[in-house]
Amino acid sequence: MLFRSLHSSKLQYLSLRCFSSATFPHVLKPGDVLKKSRVFTEEDVLEYSKVSHDSNPLHTDSAAARNVGFEGPLVHGMLVASLFPHIISAHFPAAVYVSQTLNFKLPVYIGDQIVGEVQANSLREDKNRYLAKFKTRCFKNGEILVIEGEALALLPTLDYRAAEV
Repeated sequence: MLFRSLHSSKLQYLSLRCFSSATFPHVLKPGDVLKKSRVFTEEDVLEYSKVSHDSNPLHTDSAAARNVGFEGPLVHGMLVASLFPHIISAHFPAAVYVSQTLNFKLPVYIGDQIVGEVQANSLREDKNRYLAKFKTRCFKNGEILVIEGEALALLPTLDYRAAEV
């Protein structure tokens, strides 16, 4: 029912940003990488704590975080990982996120510059849609791996537009 509702609703496309003189749309192929950069704020962490009901003081209390060996409050790992479905849906409106595996490697702190990326590994046609397997990774300060995993998504098409994400 939810899928039918989402599928039939009118979706607004995001504004386009041209990266080169290449013709749009692009066609997704194995090896393509889509990215999103983000700095998570204290407000982001507090709002996520509220909506997720995750009241672990490691996310909101500097003293509690330092007492167990962290530099300060941690950004929720699932909040950081939310970059992955955001990247996919920004480029492929009406995509259906099927699954995600995650390995949390290092902590992310409020104010860290995070770059999330999804890399197409395999694509398979499935009933007029495409099952796409993505390698998913987040980097702190552009080089330090903090999260890695894999995602599966059903894409309505392999054509995508360069979305400002």
